[in-house]
Amino acid sequence: MWPHHPDLLARPVPRYTSYPTAAEFGDGVGHEDMAAALDAVEPDADVSLYLHIPYCRAICWYCGCNTGAANRTARLDAYLARLHGEIDRVATRLAGRGRIGRIAFGGGSPNAISPDAFAVLVGHLRRAFACDDAPLSLEIDPRGFAQDWASVIAETGVARVSLGVQTFDPLLQAAIGRVQPREDIIRAVSLLRGAGVGSINFDLMYGLPGQTDAALQATLDETIALAPERLAVFGYAHVPHLIPRQRRIDATALPGAAARFAQAAAAHERLTAAGYRAVGFDHFAKPDDPLAQAAAKGTLRRNFQGFTDDPADILIGLGASAISVFPDRLLQNAKKAGEWHQAIGAGRFATARGIRRTPLERRRGAAIAGVLCQGLADTDDLPERDAIRPRLSRFEQAGLLRWEGHRLRLTADALPYARSIAAAFDAWRNEDDTRFSHAV
Repeated sequence: MWPHHPDLLARPVPRYTSYPTAAEFGDGVGHEDMAAALDAVEPDADVSLYLHIPYCRAICWYCGCNTGAANRTARLDAYLARLHGEIDRVATRLAGRGRIGRIAFGGGSPNAISPDAFAVLVGHLRRAFACDDAPLSLEIDPRGFAQDWASVIAETGVARVSLGVQTFDPLLQAAIGRVQPREDIIRAVSLLRGAGVGSINFDLMYGLPGQTDAALQATLDETIALAPERLAVFGYAHVPHLIPRQRRIDATALPGAAARFAQAAAAHERLTAAGYRAVGFDHFAKPDDPLAQAAAKGTLRRNFQGFTDDPADILIGLGASAISVFPDRLLQNAKKAGEWHQAIGAGRFATARGIRRTPLERRRGAAIAGVLCQGLADTDDLPERDAIRPRLSRFEQAGLLRWEGHRLRLTADALPYARSIAAAFDAWRNEDDTRFSHAV
């Protein structure tokens, strides 16, 4: 069991899927930044694509994603038509430069669109970017997932699928506004296996309202029986001041900090005992999975999709609110679909927010990623290196890290504290920031 030091976890911290984080994005970027970034892509650069489908058939109360109800066919059709236009605009600007290594579809729930529309979208991407061999990954909602979607997944060669499971407990499902009978999840897994999908991920949650240790263990047991290759086990972040739909959740039923910590520790213990390898602080993978192998080899990375084995330094986001990552800048499309529509329709890129990264910020980002992905970081090239050690003195005294000269190394017990330790390298943070969740 991990040692619990509540004072070291009290400060809200980001998940650090980027540095600087999206909280630091401003409106001082636009079309010209995206155009310049695409023009700078080298012919042989590794590039990944991410397509955002911001629609779900039902909106879950806990969810902080940029998504809306898929209750009007005309709305979905208009969105997809504009997305095809954005694909053409980006591909034309790249003019064949860059090698597309991976394509990911997220949301929302990409299976809120029709399977035929998905097949057309994949075909367009492969033609526009000349990436016939790029593997596809896809997020799905198990509710309503049927054979027609499984068939198109087989036809398009989707390699990885992530399911939003969260919990198998029907009472907890009702408490967070995501009712999905276990039969839906079992059927989805069976259909995906039949479609040849070799890598399935489950998203699970702890810290839910009314969630007991027994309920969490039951969900873990059912999950292990279904044998997904990967798991992400997230702590529910209750921030109704930022996500109004969370006001429907009974905050008085939420587990306290100590109970949340115990649930995270129990999940780690149960999954590793079942043969999964811990990847970072909230991901798990079977030992032969590329994600686990990347963690073992020290090549694990982190991006807006969490921990990844993707080696690309460039990620191009397509769709409303999608974020593009370039070495020297982070660029986000307009969050509101109407503003995104208007920009693409006017012949511009829809970049509305973002930040240009200085070399120093990139070094700080590398240190943060090192803490989270490899459990070590070198402070030698950071001007604030002499201030970082005092910031981390409490963690050092607790035996959660040690110093080897200017090199920081986390101990085995430090896993749940990794985000809190990484925050010491973050020049943007202050102690009173309430935009983030607690680390566990």
